[in-house]
Amino acid sequence: MRSSVRTIVIVGGGYSGTAVAIELLRAGVDPVRVVLIDRMHIGRGVAYARRDYPFLLNVPVGRMSANCADPTEFLKFARRRNPEISSEDFVPRELYGDYLEAALREAELAGAPQGELQRVFGCATAVERFPRNAGLRVYLEDGRSIYGDSIVLALGNPPSKPLSRAAALRNSACCVDDPWSGPLRFRRDETALVVGTGLTMADVVMAARHTTGGKITIHALSRHGLIPRSQAPLGTMHDRRDVSAILTAASNSLPRFVHAVRLVVKDLERRGGDWRDAITLIRELAPTIWQRMPARERQRFLRHMRSYWDVLRHRLPENTWITLADMRQAGRLHVHAGRLQLLEPAGKQIRAVWRVRGEQGQHTLVVDRVINCTGPDYDARRSQQPLLRSLIAQGMAVPDSLGLGLVTDDVGTLTEASGRAAADLHYIGPMLRPNRWEIAAVAELREQASRLAHRLIAPLAKRPSSPVLVPSSGAVSGAPLFN
Repeated sequence: MRSSVRTIVIVGGGYSGTAVAIELLRAGVDPVRVVLIDRMHIGRGVAYARRDYPFLLNVPVGRMSANCADPTEFLKFARRRNPEISSEDFVPRELYGDYLEAALREAELAGAPQGELQRVFGCATAVERFPRNAGLRVYLEDGRSIYGDSIVLALGNPPSKPLSRAAALRNSACCVDDPWSGPLRFRRDETALVVGTGLTMADVVMAARHTTGGKITIHALSRHGLIPRSQAPLGTMHDRRDVSAILTAASNSLPRFVHAVRLVVKDLERRGGDWRDAITLIRELAPTIWQRMPARERQRFLRHMRSYWDVLRHRLPENTWITLADMRQAGRLHVHAGRLQLLEPAGKQIRAVWRVRGEQGQHTLVVDRVINCTGPDYDARRSQQPLLRSLIAQGMAVPDSLGLGLVTDDVGTLTEASGRAAADLHYIGPMLRPNRWEIAAVAELREQASRLAHRLIAPLAKRPSSPVLVPSSGAVSGAPLFN
């Protein structure tokens, strides 16, 4: 079956996929069909799903608009729920999910007369390309298939790498490999080991404290034992001289780059600013810095500086940071620097053995459960996602050599194994890191979604007609269209 309607299939209904769909519908190109596929959370994804505990956004309301044309869009939405909310407040992530769902509905209703949005619930497992640029087919786990002119992969954060030295606990309910796979039911007076000390650790600790009324003991372990710093009001005290010095240093060597950043921090503090202003500047410059940095220096950065950058860049709401500090003071949260050596059953509990950083000896601890909070594993060479594995096996996607994600151009078009750009296959999300390094926050992703949508829209009028959603192996034709 063929149709004059152009079809763009977006695999992934979290922030990135929803943002691209909104941009396509708002553009008013006529006719266009947007098919948005997700297992369960279209418009929310895992990050903004409804949960038992009201996890807070790690960025203030005033910096979270998904609309490049209206930086205050989310603030206005939040104030309709609560007029007392200010631009510097941290609100529950669930509210941001409500905002994305509302923005998607509004874009759908205001879209071009012949445009449409189809929501498809399912799990994409493979992609097939037809000869002579005749389109693509996405296969779903349940046997359906969807045809389209272009496909956008918006797969979200990949899962964490499984904990090493934990083979004996693979099927144990006491060892949680994905804290977002379901609600964590903490018990009063239990002891838990959290592997990883980043933002996910903070979420788990806050939820555990809430669930148990603070009657829990948590040990958090990472190689450096660093925890995220607190947020602060956004400053703008840097100037063009800062930019020039940093970019020049990044083009030479990592030590010169670090030295240049330290000089900027000292200058900001001398003028009454804050180190966070310098980090914000580096984040804004990150794509240019990364592209200018020699390959050898990128490797040095990943080996020596990545952990320090993460704790400075990915920060916590001040109230969350204070709560963690209070728990440490009360002996309810212990942060350790070291490398995990072994996890093994100890009756109904788990024995954890790690080597303390800078020491030869080992420490042993018996806990009630272990939770993997090591963060996303961006190395596509290790991916267990069927769709990504299929694309790599066919040469339709290429993992980058540093294990940061996928090889793409600046806008997100995938590079194939042949070295050719896949004009009909695109990616948006954190695995753009090989090209941009810093591409995890709304501020970066909304710009990327807008650029990608414009690329997808530009050639619509010039292309031949495309296939539409059709059944495969007797599956029911079509997908529900929600008006």
